Amino acid sequence: MAKFAVIGAGMMGSAIVTGIIKNQVLEPGEIFISDPDSEKTNRLHEQLGTNVAASNTDAVKAADAVLIAVKPQFLESAFRTIKDTLPGDALVMTIVAGVPVKRYLDELDTDCVVRVMPNTPAQVGEGVCAWFATDAVTSKQKDLAVRILSALGTQFEVKRESDLDLVTAVSGSGPAYVYLFIESMVDAAVQIGIARPLAEKIVLQTVYGSSVYMKHAGKHPVILKNEVTSPGGTTAAALAAMEKEGLRTAVTEGMLACLKKTIELGKK
Repeated sequence: MAKFAVIGAGMMGSAIVTGIIKNQVLEPGEIFISDPDSEKTNRLHEQLGTNVAASNTDAVKAADAVLIAVKPQFLESAFRTIKDTLPGDALVMTIVAGVPVKRYLDELDTDCVVRVMPNTPAQVGEGVCAWFATDAVTSKQKDLAVRILSALGTQFEVKRESDLDLVTAVSGSGPAYVYLFIESMVDAAVQIGIARPLAEKIVLQTVYGSSVYMKHAGKHPVILKNEVTSPGGTTAAALAAMEKEGLRTAVTEGMLACLKKTIELGKK
């Protein structure tokens, strides 16, 4: 790799750059970052040693790969500034939500596009990144994508671009579901008499510990749930009440609503 350009130094763009360097996927000197907010690019330069590009045009000039990490409303501007300079054989990776690959193929002089659906825990190396590659992406370029995304957590390739919509409904929006559940548990803990700071600490560790234990145990969640649930006991009473109030149905309906909205936005 000679040059990796990053367009956009927001939370996810910065997280990806940090992960790349931390895991020694690329050297800081190989990374050129462009963002209208010079404070962001200068901070990454000071913290990580990356290069500050004067503009999007300068960033992608002679680049082997480009990561587009801007908000959807700024994508058209990014296209205008890079399409005449982007090398025709460069790999374009994008984390812009809701924008199909076809638009990149239409706007840019490259057929090599990898569209990525990350989630916010990628900022601490615990994310889920699903990705789809066009047929023109070479095995060497795929290997680079795998190494970059592995630095953010778990990564996997999907064979159909439409599968990214499914992943959005599960892991893309998933952290928000988890935070809502955590918030609900904390509020309930306060209601029964636990001070909020302690409630937050207890609930967060319970959710985290349960997730880690399930990952290490390798057991189906039903088995793990049954291990905690004694016949006629307190946990059985709690689960029965949650099921009666429709917790399982609410989760399913929420994810289906997310999928429907994702598909709708993708058609615009």
